[in-house]
Parts: sequence; C-alpha cells; structure tokens
Amino acid sequence: MDSSTKDKIKGNVDQAKGAVQEKTGQATGDREMEDRGTANKVGGKIQEKVGDVKKVFGK
Repeated sequence: MDSSTKDKIKGNVDQAKGAVQEKTGQATGDREMEDRGTANKVGGKIQEKVGDVKKVFGK
C-alpha cells in the first residue's frame, strides 16, 4: 500500500474517531471531550488532504 493511501485511510479513521468523541462529549456535557473530538476530525481532514497531495505528486 502506498503512502498516499495510508494517509487517506488514517485521515478517515481519525475523522470517524473524532466524530464519536465529539458526539459523546455533547451527550455527556463533557466540553473537553467534545473539543478533542473536533480537533481529531480536523486533523483527520488534513491527513486525508496530505494523502491527496501525495497522490498528485506521486509520492
């Protein structure tokens, strides 16, 4: 599996994990967990875009 595909998969996993954390934080009133979830979602989107860029440049 090439590097760009790994980045895209990791990004998607991080986004899913972040969404779960975010919803759990909302449901329990845990603002810190909700914020961590949001950060993980954003980080996952960035990681996915890194994979897209690597694919374009053949890395």
